[in-house]
Amino acid sequence: MKRNLSFLLLIPFLLSGLIFAQGNSAAGFEKIKSLAGEWEGKGHDDQMTSVSYEVISGGSAVMEVLNEGEDDNMVTVYHLDGDKLIMTHYCSSGNQPRMKAEMIDDNNINFSFTNATNLAKTSDGHMYKLNFNFAGNNNFSQTWTWIEDGKEMPAAFNWKRKN
Repeated sequence: MKRNLSFLLLIPFLLSGLIFAQGNSAAGFEKIKSLAGEWEGKGHDDQMTSVSYEVISGGSAVMEVLNEGEDDNMVTVYHLDGDKLIMTHYCSSGNQPRMKAEMIDDNNINFSFTNATNLAKTSDGHMYKLNFNFAGNNNFSQTWTWIEDGKEMPAAFNWKRKN
């Protein structure tokens, strides 16, 4: 009887955690939606680059197009999957890493690798992490982390909204 009572007392805490996670993911998705528009900045190699965000599919997804050069555009699509915020990155390297937001707060969203398509083995090079840091309505930064043969290589981008 004591065991059943203990379990029953835990149910509200478990449910509140689920509701918090769901609310946090939804808030994170709204934060990504707020990026809709054109952005410019410097990439990891100090070259000027741009990124755009478009809310698509009736508001259920956000498409990011990162322009690193004439033939080096990459697309990332963000969306909710139940109580999770997830993304798929269509990389110029030809694979498609999928990531889930592991940490979301007022100023940060941190995504971590879950799996990928077109990736023969996980030691092959692919995007492994993505961290957003929001610094107001007109500035944010991203750190994309590439991993290859177990070596992580972060690349930072600092973005300013185009007027």
